[in-house]
Amino acid sequence: MPEKKKNGEPLIRLAKRDSLAPAARIGIRLGSLLIALLFCGILIFAITGLNPVVVYRTMFEGAFGTKTRIWSTVKEMMMLACIAIGLAPAFKMRFWNIGAEGQVLIGGIVTAACMLYLKTLPSPLLLALMFAGSAVAGALWALLPAVFKAKWNTNETLFTLMMNYVAIQLTSFFVAKWENPFGSNTVGIINQNGMQGWFPALFGTRYFISVILVLLFAVLMFVYLKYTKHGYEIAVVGASENTARYAGINVGWVMIRTMLLSGAICGLAGFMAVAGASHTISVSTAGGRGFTAIIVAWLARFDSATMLLISLLLAFLQSGAGEIASKCKLNDYASQMIIGIILFFILGSEFFINYRCIFRGKAGKGEA
Repeated sequence: MPEKKKNGEPLIRLAKRDSLAPAARIGIRLGSLLIALLFCGILIFAITGLNPVVVYRTMFEGAFGTKTRIWSTVKEMMMLACIAIGLAPAFKMRFWNIGAEGQVLIGGIVTAACMLYLKTLPSPLLLALMFAGSAVAGALWALLPAVFKAKWNTNETLFTLMMNYVAIQLTSFFVAKWENPFGSNTVGIINQNGMQGWFPALFGTRYFISVILVLLFAVLMFVYLKYTKHGYEIAVVGASENTARYAGINVGWVMIRTMLLSGAICGLAGFMAVAGASHTISVSTAGGRGFTAIIVAWLARFDSATMLLISLLLAFLQSGAGEIASKCKLNDYASQMIIGIILFFILGSEFFINYRCIFRGKAGKGEA
């Protein structure tokens, strides 16, 4: 307990910030990252005796050491960013869409089905159908919890979370249906010979189409949330549903419309995963990214450019963790612990962005 004066004034009290300059926000986040790296370095040395600089250099080499590793990191970054962009409008509306994992899988199922059953179509037409089909599938998967929330005020967190498990079982069903070779319990690489439905190679890689798509989504989402009537209505509903109703906004329709958009973009992430990266479908196609993207969207405060940067950081940590696990003889638990500590410090920095510490007798004179 903080020391108190006789009049009951605490030694330190917290006050919510009215605003903070963008440069100060960036400075706090960078400072928290540096402190996290220092803390992890001390921990690594204490446990293993390894030089922390060597460990961090190994992480960098694991993420950016070769052209292949760079594109692998970019691929992971784009998947995370795409899902986070899809979650942004729903979260800004305070509709907690925890079902991105399932929406990605549903989009991936439709993409794989198009690749298997429509492979005789011309490649541009096939890709267009896969794009549209995955978006529609993801939107419809997100529609059900949105309708229940709008009509009967159900708990969207539980509803969307449970939809993930339904999507996983559907994926298992189709994997068993399409398994190749028979009895392998995997679909295998779809259309490996003719590459029908695969993203075309640009600049020597098939991942570049994903980069173009995600950057396009990021720009469009920024404009949509900041400069359109729909974006304004999302912000008003997120601030207060009662205020939105008083202003004449149809809250139920805004929820449904926004979740259709959110699910569509998450479904397109499944399209990118299947057509642009793995060229197969499995229960691990989403790979937990639907949950990791929640951190990305929340830390970025739904800003598209910031989501790209945070996605890059998380992709770097993920790629680097695997490298230090193999080269520095740290087991996978140790590498994941480093990621967890860094994320903990970054999340903790949000406290200092939103609140300030005021010492006794300094009220109104500044902050600590």
